Parts: sequence; C-alpha cells; structure tokens
Amino acid sequence: MKLGLTEGYWQKHPLPDFIKLAQEAEAMGFDKLFTAEAYGSDCFTPLAAIATHTSKIKLCTGVMQLSGRTPVNAAMTAMTLDHISNGRVCLGVGVSGPQVVEGWYGQPFNKPLERTREWLNIFRQVIKRDGPVEFQGNQYQLPYQGGMNLGKPLKSITHPLRDHIPVYLGAEGPKNIKLAADEFDGWLPIFVSPSNMEIFKDSLEGAKDKKDYEICAMVNMNVDDNLENALLPVKYMLALYLGGMGAKGENFHKNFIGRMGYADEAQMIQDVYFEKGQHEAAKVVPDKLADEISLCGPADRIKERVKEWQKSPVTTLKIGVSPFGTDVTLQNMKILAEAIS
Repeated sequence: MKLGLTEGYWQKHPLPDFIKLAQEAEAMGFDKLFTAEAYGSDCFTPLAAIATHTSKIKLCTGVMQLSGRTPVNAAMTAMTLDHISNGRVCLGVGVSGPQVVEGWYGQPFNKPLERTREWLNIFRQVIKRDGPVEFQGNQYQLPYQGGMNLGKPLKSITHPLRDHIPVYLGAEGPKNIKLAADEFDGWLPIFVSPSNMEIFKDSLEGAKDKKDYEICAMVNMNVDDNLENALLPVKYMLALYLGGMGAKGENFHKNFIGRMGYADEAQMIQDVYFEKGQHEAAKVVPDKLADEISLCGPADRIKERVKEWQKSPVTTLKIGVSPFGTDVTLQNMKILAEAIS
C-alpha cells in the first residue's frame, strides 16, 4: 500500500503551506502528491512550485479537466514539468461534468467517452515522439480539417524525458471505469469502500494483468475519539457532492453511490439538499456509508481500518488536506504513515 496526499484545488485564496505539506509528505514516505482544479486555480502551477522544493515524491494532477486543455497542450505541459521534476509526473485526468464544461469552458459535453479515448491517443503520440502527430477523430482533428487548410502534422520540438508518462483516469460510470482499466495506467475513484470493491470486478477486468496498474482511492480522514463527530465532515461532503455537484437530473456522484448499494439513500440526500440545503442533507447521510468510504474515529481505530484497505485492490490510499489546518493535516499524515509501516 502506497500513500498519497491530495492538496485539491484552491478555494477563495491559495492553500496555506502547500509546499511545506508536500515536503513533509515526502519526508514521511508518501509516494504521490496530487493537485486538482475546478473553476478557479489550475492544477499544474502548484506542482511546478512543489517540484523545485522536493526530489522524490511523484507529482500528480488529480484531476486535470480534459476540456481545459487540448491533448497537445496537456502533453506539452506534462512534458515540460516532467523535465523540471526529473521524471516525477503522473497525470490524473477527467471529463468533469456538463455544468463546468458547458458553463465554464464553453464547450459541449457530448460523447465524453469518445472524447477521452481520442484525447489519450493524441497525448500519447506527442509524448512518444515517434513522428509527426496525426489524428482524425470525431472530437479532435490533427491537422485541423478546414480553416485556411495550411495545417501540417508536427512533431514536438522538445524531446521528452520519458517516452511514457503515466495517465490515470478519474471515472465513475461503468464504461468509464472500463476505459480506465483497458487503456489507462490507473483509475482515480472518488468514493470506494474496501469491503465493496467486487462491484467493479467486471469493469476492471482489463487491468488485472497490468503489472504497475494503479488504483488511487481518495478517503476522507478525521481523527476524533467521538466517531459521530469524526463522520460529520464526511457527511457534509457527501451532501454537497450528491446534492450540489451536478445537475438534479444527471449527477454522476449520486449514480455512483447508487451502484454501491445506496440508491434510495442517495436520492433522499439529493432531495433534501434541493429542498432544505446542505446542512439538512448531511443529517440524512447514513453513518455506514460515511464510514465505509473514509478513515474516521480514534487513531487506533483508523490504523485498524487501514488493514482493510491493504487487503483490497487499492494500490494507493490518498487523504486530503484537513479543513482544520496544517497541524491537523500533519497529524493525519503521521498516523497514516505509522499505520502502513
């Protein structure tokens, strides 16, 4: 079991101590450091800063939004950062959702599976640098068909440090998870339970013979001798994701929780969220659901629960920066490092 720290995306202001936390994670033996983006800060700039203050920890986006960058632009960025960091880049990518893609990036959210597959094909051509990049798909065309008709296939001026940069896919739907298993180097699930991984068996079939395939699972971690108090932040998070992170008629997070066996509960959470808000919605989140996907309670209980994750197909367990400050985050990191030592 490897460990990861996700610094997420910045909120109203930059994340305090984001470089210090990365350095501490590296010192504690964490394997990966993740940054994210939504519709504010980007995911690459913090990694570039962290790269100059660390030497071993892998630098991962988790996730980079596909609509925010063409595959060639993403490859240029990843290749540049890979040189700066001496080969430590791992790219976690995802399609986001229609609210962000159409509302923020001004692009249609049509055929996301097709777009993801085409994006990966072009990205890998650029990084491999076997020849000029050519691709004619439904979502992307290189050279572009139309315009001034002067485009020609081009080959990256810069030679990549590595001819393969790992790319993980953030996916929730069965077809997307299958794509992550069949064509990507890893899967970034947002909510999973170590005791309920069997539901992904068919979707992950394509990854079973891949030696270095990664499943990097996100878990919320809250240390408190009172389990009920420890679960509260997880419930608020679930209320937000199932209620507000997506359209009422199409919420990928709600659908995903439904497939985990909580369809009725997920629907109730969303209904309460729209009717009464996040605070009331959090009250109807089942304790069992919140506990399954997190590491909560007294430190000794958390260390015991880590053993469940170690028995699962998950390869990297990643926790986020605590909303309660740097000291709490450092405490959580230390407990987790001790648990797998």
